[in-house]
Amino acid sequence: MKRFALIAALLAATGAAAQQKVHSGPGAMIRGLDKVSGQTVDIEMQNGQTEEIFGLDVALGDCRYPADNPTGDAFAYLTIWEKGKSDQLFDGWMIATSPALNALDHARYDVWVIRCITPSGD
Repeated sequence: MKRFALIAALLAATGAAAQQKVHSGPGAMIRGLDKVSGQTVDIEMQNGQTEEIFGLDVALGDCRYPADNPTGDAFAYLTIWEKGKSDQLFDGWMIATSPALNALDHARYDVWVIRCITPSGD
């Protein structure tokens, strides 16, 4: 019984320590890749904006970064679909330091977040 209580206490402490304070940036830097031609493009987007990256429409919902380290990581909520189609190819959070953790699955194009745009005071 003591063992279960100790494990539960450790898990609770680990969960609380894993949470960190974040800020929302006004936008993000997104990179697109055409896997056939090898061409890349970097697009600066504002929250709520939709941009075309090659043959994909990419909408940025929000970009968050750690409050104590603005350049440390970026978490961007993206919605991606093919130009002229309504079916979403991707809808979720992408993490700059781990783009493969939750990635776009497309045969020709790849899209990932580079960093959040931070206010000039950060």
